[in-house]
Amino acid sequence: MIKQQERLPAGTLTALGELGLQQFNPAEIFGQGTHILFAVPGAFTPTCSEKHLPGYVEHASALKDAGVQSIACVSVNDAFVMKAWGKQLNVGDSVMLLADGDGEYHKALGLTKNTGSFGGLRAERYAMIIHDGVVTELFVEDDGTFGVSGAEHVLAALKK
Repeated sequence: MIKQQERLPAGTLTALGELGLQQFNPAEIFGQGTHILFAVPGAFTPTCSEKHLPGYVEHASALKDAGVQSIACVSVNDAFVMKAWGKQLNVGDSVMLLADGDGEYHKALGLTKNTGSFGGLRAERYAMIIHDGVVTELFVEDDGTFGVSGAEHVLAALKK
């Protein structure tokens, strides 16, 4: 598993935007400045849709006031699902929605879990603070919990 003070690995994440499908290398897009990357096990699932993503949308201004240049949510889903999920939750431009369609990036991070018949390989629920491409804080949830990866906890960590 990636650890604090380690540099993010290169990889490919995808988003569906106005220009169609776009690919992003996390090592590049989070390479300068302070960023938050958080992962959900699945778009449209209860905790992810009711608490995790909405918390970051709600606290986006406070996070940016604390020095965050970008907030990104990633899931082992495809970019079309992530776009539809963002539209349903009125995410707008507050949080970038990224897809790790085959889970390869999360395998590189060491942050996967197998959910069996629920959906197979998924990302762990986590949040990380990244500064100049280096993970400065990593908050990984225990199975079945939600708290340390939420926007409120990350915002408190930024203010320390």
